[in-house]
Amino acid sequence: MRTKCLFILLCLFELKAYQEVSAQESTDSVVFSGQLVSWAGLNFSDPGMQHLGIRYLPAFSYEHKFNSNLKFDFEASANAYSNIRFEGFKFDTIQADIKPYRLSGRISSDQWEIRLGLQKISFGSASILRPLMWFDKMDPRDPLKFTEGVYGILGRYYFLNNANIWLWGLYGNIEARGWEITKTSKGRPEAGGRFQFPVPAGEAAFSYHYRTADSRILNGFMPSYSEIPENKFGFDLKLDLLVGCWLEGTWVTKSKDLGMFTNQEIINFGLDYTFGVGNGLYLIYEQLIAAYDEKAFDFQTSSTFSLLSLSYPVSLFDTVGAMIYYDWKSNNSYNFVNWQKQFNKISLYLMGYWNPDNYLIPAQGSGENMFAGKGVQVMLVWNH
Repeated sequence: MRTKCLFILLCLFELKAYQEVSAQESTDSVVFSGQLVSWAGLNFSDPGMQHLGIRYLPAFSYEHKFNSNLKFDFEASANAYSNIRFEGFKFDTIQADIKPYRLSGRISSDQWEIRLGLQKISFGSASILRPLMWFDKMDPRDPLKFTEGVYGILGRYYFLNNANIWLWGLYGNIEARGWEITKTSKGRPEAGGRFQFPVPAGEAAFSYHYRTADSRILNGFMPSYSEIPENKFGFDLKLDLLVGCWLEGTWVTKSKDLGMFTNQEIINFGLDYTFGVGNGLYLIYEQLIAAYDEKAFDFQTSSTFSLLSLSYPVSLFDTVGAMIYYDWKSNNSYNFVNWQKQFNKISLYLMGYWNPDNYLIPAQGSGENMFAGKGVQVMLVWNH
């Protein structure tokens, strides 16, 4: 809480400071918006599971433009939610909370920007099974792409040849993110960067991140240490050829012996293409290999996943889609279908899934257990 309050004060101080930078004529804009989401689901397990939920994301944004190309903007939003679950006809659990969702200030120009506060940091070329999911828990089955942010500072510089460089520092983010299985040591900062540059028919990038991990909560599952220096290395390549194609991979290595969890390697290769069928059938195919090894790149303990995603616009207001995962190690398939109906400011989603009860899809966000087994879910979204 003390860390969050510090970021709020820093953001407000930054806002006040840049308002006083220039006494020249300027342009200001203020926008209040929000997103209200409600959902209900039924899982055909024995006994059946029902879940109800609601989430509201109120958002405030402020922008101040100076006469030069300098601009300041500020955004603040909250995440207020409640979940209720029933087992058969018996009440099971209820969860409710309200917390910051985004809270950051940014100063920017034509070729650079600096953002401070609670923000979303996302990059990489892969579409669904993302090895470079270092700072979020985005579930690709979620049509809203909801994910919590991280507290930190991010700077980006854009060169005239379309290359760009990112530098970031994070603090106060303890919970595991993305593919991480250990938390971050409390009170320890994180830092990293990324360099992205053009190549013939596309772009490529190298990324790096350093943090101090804490494995004590997993005592018995792996050796227990309060501080484990960890280095993350990533690369990604995206090309626009006859089809879109990409290659993305990461190597995470820890400086202490954690047995098979000392090193982690993840590689993704993918393709996408829109077929000229009817209104256009969009297809994504991805192949992913993930391994945990005592020795780097040994690939002794690995899993392989194939993914096929289809999307078809039936009309201007109706879209249907399907997503199929196949786990080659356990010979299990995971199936997900979705229909979206778009009204003016309201979207209706009807989703169905047919998955194994023993749910093993990697890095799928905090709500992954809701999609174990077989069931349906309906979601209503109002944006204002």
